[in-house]
Amino acid sequence: MKPLIILTKRNSKLYFKDKGMFFSSLITPMILLVLYATFLAKVYRESFKSGLSAGLNLSDQVIGGLVGGQLISSLLAVSCVTVAFCANMVMVQDKVTGAIRDLTIAPVKRSILSFSYYLSAVGTTLLVCLSAMGIGLLYLSSVGWYLTVVDILHIVGDVVLLVFFGTALSSIINFFLTTQGQISAVGTIISSAYGFICGAYMPIASFSPKLKKVITWLPGTYGTVLLRRHTMRGAFGALKDAGVPAPALKALKDSVDCSLYVNDKAVSPAVMAAVLAGTTAVLIGIYIVMNVINKRR
Repeated sequence: MKPLIILTKRNSKLYFKDKGMFFSSLITPMILLVLYATFLAKVYRESFKSGLSAGLNLSDQVIGGLVGGQLISSLLAVSCVTVAFCANMVMVQDKVTGAIRDLTIAPVKRSILSFSYYLSAVGTTLLVCLSAMGIGLLYLSSVGWYLTVVDILHIVGDVVLLVFFGTALSSIINFFLTTQGQISAVGTIISSAYGFICGAYMPIASFSPKLKKVITWLPGTYGTVLLRRHTMRGAFGALKDAGVPAPALKALKDSVDCSLYVNDKAVSPAVMAAVLAGTTAVLIGIYIVMNVINKRR
């Protein structure tokens, strides 16, 4: 247990010591928040207004709560995975610098070394993403606050679950990386593509039927939908209290992916969380098997 703690601390210190990796992972959520609030907030606001009846007298705060909830959920859905890839680059840097040779020569089991990388990445990613969540909640309080304590706890749970998933996924992919060029290439691909395939940048409803079917089976999509539900639940409740008809409310929720359908059947939040947790467990199992095979070689 002591070697695991020591190695985890060592990896975490290396991450925070490397200003390039730390600031690149920290600045990503901030840039996304600024871009969303500056360029997309108005688009989302007009989209919500056009989807509601003109006769309804809705305050700007309600619309702001809807827009802010969508922005924050998109930000966290992307950051929990992209930041995990940045935090897990310590494992690859050790291969690039040759430090991995010194670590494997030392009397430390390879399984402990591999697990220390995972725990370190989880801790640093959680620190960055929970900080981003706090900033996002401050932004939400300025545009329209409709969250309860239960909603916030659900959002924290979603972030933790997505961080474990993102770290497990990055551990498997980073396992095969050995050069600085590969680090840059994978980081660029993940940062630019993941937001689209998880439904964060564009609602799933806007994709073609075939692509929509594929995306609804991806685990990351479930995390995005869970965040959507919990960040926008209070604002949708305010719409209901304002007299928005149930069919219009359902159509609006579907348009922003607050509901997920597989084979035309709605997936419950409990099932979505279970799928995401199960996928994470499977990925961690694959990561363990990969390290066992590598040790034998």
